[in-house]
Amino acid sequence: MNFRQIEAFRSVIVNGTVSRAAELMGVTQPAVSRSISELEVRVGFALFDRVKGRLVPTPEAQAFFRDVDASFVGLDRLRASAARIRDFGSGNVRVASLAALGSTLLPRAVRIFRAKFPSSTVTLNVMSSSAVRNHVADGEFDLGLAADEVDLTGVDHQVFGSFPGVCAIPPGHPLAKLNVITPGDLDGVDYIALSPEDRARLRLTQACDEAGSNPRLVAETPNSATVCALALEGVGVGVVNPLSTDGFAERGLVFRALQPAVQFKSYLLFRPDVQKARIVRAFVAALLEARNTRPALI
Repeated sequence: MNFRQIEAFRSVIVNGTVSRAAELMGVTQPAVSRSISELEVRVGFALFDRVKGRLVPTPEAQAFFRDVDASFVGLDRLRASAARIRDFGSGNVRVASLAALGSTLLPRAVRIFRAKFPSSTVTLNVMSSSAVRNHVADGEFDLGLAADEVDLTGVDHQVFGSFPGVCAIPPGHPLAKLNVITPGDLDGVDYIALSPEDRARLRLTQACDEAGSNPRLVAETPNSATVCALALEGVGVGVVNPLSTDGFAERGLVFRALQPAVQFKSYLLFRPDVQKARIVRAFVAALLEARNTRPALI
């Protein structure tokens, strides 16, 4: 049997008559009848009975039709998939991100991307930078955003940005009266730190050591947004990634520049040895636009 014979059989059942099936297939009625006759020879049983001038599917044909129709549903999905790939990549981009960007910059990038490509979808997962790296390296995600402490071996990568950290200060705190915070100002101050392996934390520790400053550690967390939440509750002062601060200033948290600056550096990670699909390149462009158009914090 061949596809044309199967198509003719399905079309007659779906449309009810040979004439309508021929019209939709763009062929003659004899051609449809011939295809059905040839298919009956191939399958070894009658497909239609003629009752009062109409073709009526036999019980065997009805049973056969269930599998035929399921196959055509699969073909329709393949056609839709091919259309998405033709029109724009695979139609779905899978992104993994560190927490500092996953709840702030990434949603803005998704909005920008979807405005330009509404037929595409985004799968977004937030996890640690090391997990981002591993999942991208294993091919489970098309694109990753990770902090600079991540191991870059085994993945393609490029610098996404380097952003000067800001001090998150509880409202009413004495440091809120200052326009700029220095490491010396943090001496003896209750301090909310990022994780010990965080490169920005290590840079701040070095700056404080050089200034002879000793902040009093009261809490630590891997997430800059959690540092902001703790500072808003008055737990202490923290130095955070400016991209993770959305909404906290409106709730009363005070932000001040830190001098000298402590940089938060992040990377874009890509699956190794895989050419970037157009949809991935387009999402990277949306990320860069979101990064470049973020509102000023201080």
